[in-house]
Amino acid sequence: MTSTDAPRYRVLTNHEGQHALLPATVPVPARWSDTGFLGTEAECIDHVDARWTDLRPLSLRRALEE
Repeated sequence: MTSTDAPRYRVLTNHEGQHALLPATVPVPARWSDTGFLGTEAECIDHVDARWTDLRPLSLRRALEE
């Protein structure tokens, strides 16, 4: 399978700043938002790895900052 034939995925985030990959053909579930990034699984993983560097939920990060 070439990269043009590879399944496409989208990157999602939730209210806690957590990320997930979802096949592009599947509707975005409730409580998740589409980031607008679409690519192969590997491209999406690279995108998430570059942006989601702190895996703690947003509510925990905020609580620890107070």
